[in-house]
Amino acid sequence: MNSVSADDPGEVIETRLTGFDLLNHPMLNKGTAFTDEERAAFALHGLLPPHVGTLDEQVERRLRVLREFETDFERYSFLRDLQDINETLFYAVLVRNLEETLPLVYTPEVGEGCQRFSEIWRKPRGLFLSLPLRDQIRAILRHPRYDNVRVIVVSDGERILGLGDQGAGGMGIPIGKLALYTACAGIHPKSALPIQLDVGTDNVERRQDPLYIGWRHERVRGPEYDAFVEDFVSSVIDRWPHVLLQWEDFAGSNAGRLLDRYRDRLCTFNDDIQGTAAVAAGALLAAIRVTGVPLIDQRIALLGAGSAGVGIASLLLAAMRQAGLSELEARRRFYAVDLNGLLVEGTPGIRDAQAPLVQPRAAIAGWKLERPDRIGLQDVVLNARPTTLIGVSGQPGVFTENVIRTMAQSAARPVIFPLSNPTSRSEAKPEDLLKWTEGRAMIGTGSPFPPVNWEGRSIPIDQTNNSYVFPGLGLGILAVNARRVTDAMFMAAAQALAAISPAQLGQAARLLPPVNELRKVSLAVAVAVGRQAQADGVADPCGDDALQGRIRAHVWEPVYRPYRLKR
Repeated sequence: MNSVSADDPGEVIETRLTGFDLLNHPMLNKGTAFTDEERAAFALHGLLPPHVGTLDEQVERRLRVLREFETDFERYSFLRDLQDINETLFYAVLVRNLEETLPLVYTPEVGEGCQRFSEIWRKPRGLFLSLPLRDQIRAILRHPRYDNVRVIVVSDGERILGLGDQGAGGMGIPIGKLALYTACAGIHPKSALPIQLDVGTDNVERRQDPLYIGWRHERVRGPEYDAFVEDFVSSVIDRWPHVLLQWEDFAGSNAGRLLDRYRDRLCTFNDDIQGTAAVAAGALLAAIRVTGVPLIDQRIALLGAGSAGVGIASLLLAAMRQAGLSELEARRRFYAVDLNGLLVEGTPGIRDAQAPLVQPRAAIAGWKLERPDRIGLQDVVLNARPTTLIGVSGQPGVFTENVIRTMAQSAARPVIFPLSNPTSRSEAKPEDLLKWTEGRAMIGTGSPFPPVNWEGRSIPIDQTNNSYVFPGLGLGILAVNARRVTDAMFMAAAQALAAISPAQLGQAARLLPPVNELRKVSLAVAVAVGRQAQADGVADPCGDDALQGRIRAHVWEPVYRPYRLKR
C-alpha cells in the first residue's frame, strides 16, 4: 500500500488485497462505501450488500446503534470492535462527536475496559511483549508491518488510572491514548503502535480468572524487570531511531526513574507526570485571569505527592520562577500532602523527587493542628489558606465539605481541581464543590462530569484532562522531527492552552475550550511545541510558515479515498 497523504481525499490508494483480505484490513476497509467499480476490481461483489453507501450514512448508522446500548461498557466494547473492523469509520465517528465519544474510548470508561479487557479481546491490536518473550523482542519489532511506526504508547499495566494493577488488561490504555492522538490531533493510525509490557500481575483476581489473557505470574520486579525494560527500549531505538515513546500508567516507583533513565536516549516523555502537569498548569494559568490572584501569589495545596503530583508541582514551580520568584520563594508556596500527611522536614520516606515540596518546620510553627503527630489536608487548608487545591490522590470524596468550606472562607474564587480518574476516584463531585463554595469555585476535573445547575444557570465542568495536551504535543514533535522532549515544551504547551482559554472573554466563561474543539486546541499546542523544540535546539530550525505547513501535512482526516488495484 502506498503512503496516504494527510488531507487529500482525492489521492488514490493502491493495494494488492482483494475480497475478504481487503474487507478484513481495518485501515483499508470501506464496507458498503466501496463503489461499484471498486467492487468489481477487488472481487467484492457478493461479499457486500448491493447498496453503495457513504461515510456519512455509515456514521449515522453506527451512532444509532451506539446510543441504543444500555451501558457505557457496551458502548466501549462496540467502539473497540469498530476500530478493529474499519478505522476510517471509527475515527469519523469520534472526530464528529468528540464530546460524546471520548469518555467512551478513554476516561472514564477505559478503566472498566482494562478491568474487563480479557472478556472482550478479539483481534490483535498492538503488541503484547511478555517477559518470557524477552529474547524475541527484536524479531517481533522487525516485522515490515511496523515500518511506518512513529509514535508508541507503552504501559506495564501496574497503575491503571486509580484502579491499580490490571496486568495485561492495561493494554486498553495504550490503545485508548493512541486513539486520542488520531481523533484529537490527526496523527495517522498506521504510524501509531500500542505496546503492553507484560511482566505478570499481583492482581490475584486477574491471575485466577480463567478468561485472563496475560502471563499468569506474579509481577516481576527489581533487576529482572529493569533488564527487560532495557531490552525493550534498546530494541525500539534500533528499530525506530526517531520514534516518540510515551510511558503510560507505570507505578510511581518506576515512572519517574524510567523517565530519568531514558529521556536523554530517545524522544520520550511520561504523560502521567508531564502531560498531567501541563494541563493542570494551563488550567491554573487560565483561572488566574478570572481570580485576579497572580501566579506568584498563589498558595497551592496538593493532595497526592506521587509521580503525577510531583510533576504538576515541578512545572508550576518553574512557572513561578519565570514569573519572578526565587527557587526558595516558589517552593514555600506549595503544601504537598501524601500518605503520611504534609511533607515537612523529618517526614519519613521522602523521595528525592519530593524534596522541593518539603516545608521547613519553621514554616508551620504556630499552626493549629487537629492532632500533633500528623498534619492532614484539613490542617493545611485551615493554616496555609490555599488559593488552589489540586487532587491526584485516587481517593474518592477526600475533598470533604469541611475542607472545601474552610478553603472558601479565605479564597474569594477558590480553584479546585479533583483530577483523579476514573470518575469513581474523583476527590469530589462538582455539584458539591459549587454548593460548598456558594457557586464561587473554579473547577477542573480529571474525568468528564455533566454541567451543574446553579441558581438557574447551567455551569459546564471543565475536564482538565491530558487530552488537551498530549495529542498536540505529539503532533508538534512529529512535525519538526524533534530528537528529544524537553521540559520547556510542556511549559509551552501549558501556556498555549491558557492563551486560548475562553476565560479571556470574561469571568463567567469556562477555563478550557469545549472538548469538541480539541482538534483546534491540538493545533495550537503543536505550533507552540514545535517552536519550543527549535528554540531548545532539539529540532532543525524552520520558519513559522514552514512549521505551520509541516503540522498541517501531518493531520490525517478520516475520509474514504479511491482505490486502484496494484498489479
